[in-house]
Amino acid sequence: MVEQTEVPEHVHEHAHAHGDHGDGFRRFASIYVGVVALLLAIATLGGGKATKEMLGASIRVSDTYSFAQAKYLRQTVYELAADQLEAQIAEQPAMPDAAKATLTASITHYRKDAVRYASDPASGEGRKELLAKAKEWEAVRDHAEAQDPNFQFAAAFFQIAIVLASVAIAANSRALLGLSAVVSTLAIILTINGYFLVVALPSVGS
Repeated sequence: MVEQTEVPEHVHEHAHAHGDHGDGFRRFASIYVGVVALLLAIATLGGGKATKEMLGASIRVSDTYSFAQAKYLRQTVYELAADQLEAQIAEQPAMPDAAKATLTASITHYRKDAVRYASDPASGEGRKELLAKAKEWEAVRDHAEAQDPNFQFAAAFFQIAIVLASVAIAANSRALLGLSAVVSTLAIILTINGYFLVVALPSVGS
């Protein structure tokens, strides 16, 4: 038979042990929340970088295509001018040699400029080179666009995980903390996929 004086001491010891266990859980959960917050910052940083690259590349694509179109228009103008001069020479066979030589020189100049506007490897600003650059910027834009949904979903899941962990701390619930860990794991996978693009995800806006 247990004496009455022993009961309070036993209960106190049990409560003390239980309290230590609860404090340990809260301490672990608090550290866990800090780690998840750090991962959220990494995902947010990746998303910001992807968005910046996507917008910058989109502007470059638009500008480069516009520049290539301007080159094509100039090329067409010079080709038409050369064609008109050639037709003028053909229509006037009795044209003086000096005038014919002047027109022929102009034709040669126009044809040369038209070729340069079509392709200019030296400067890299011919229509052909500009179209190639536009394709490169399109690839950069598409890559960043494919990265973006991964980071957006990851950031959302990390935030959900933090909320679940906070509730778990308040409720002293290991089940909620476990659910938070599952959500965090999914967010980590999405973050990694955002950086390395192992699997392409559908766009958030699609």
